[in-house]
Amino acid sequence: MEVITRGLLDLGLLRDNLRNLLDCGAYQPFYRHRVGHWLGMDVHVVGDYRVQGAWRQLEPRMVMIVEPGIYIPANDEQIPIEFRGMGIRIEDDVALTEQGASVLSDGAPKVVRDIEYTMRHGRDFLTR
Repeated sequence: MEVITRGLLDLGLLRDNLRNLLDCGAYQPFYRHRVGHWLGMDVHVVGDYRVQGAWRQLEPRMVMIVEPGIYIPANDEQIPIEFRGMGIRIEDDVALTEQGASVLSDGAPKVVRDIEYTMRHGRDFLTR
């Protein structure tokens, strides 16, 4: 939340000091979901994120999607017009192993240059 809030602050979409913005949840209109979810036989696997009221501990063999995203309302006139209606999400599939995390989607394009190349050339990105 700190990275997302700092980015919104740097873009001028939020104004105040970082701590106050975090404390009051000022990022919430732009960040409408959690950082990720389980991945299994279906994209959105149903499972308990809490066990007896406590956050479930991550374990080897769990697979999850990590997908921070920012969504800027299209009709908010307090936001500069060039940002309205914009959304961005970077998504990775991560398998937890005995040795740590393994990013299954590490070959997917994530920087502007590679995303634009992929949009122009499709699957050729993986073979260049």
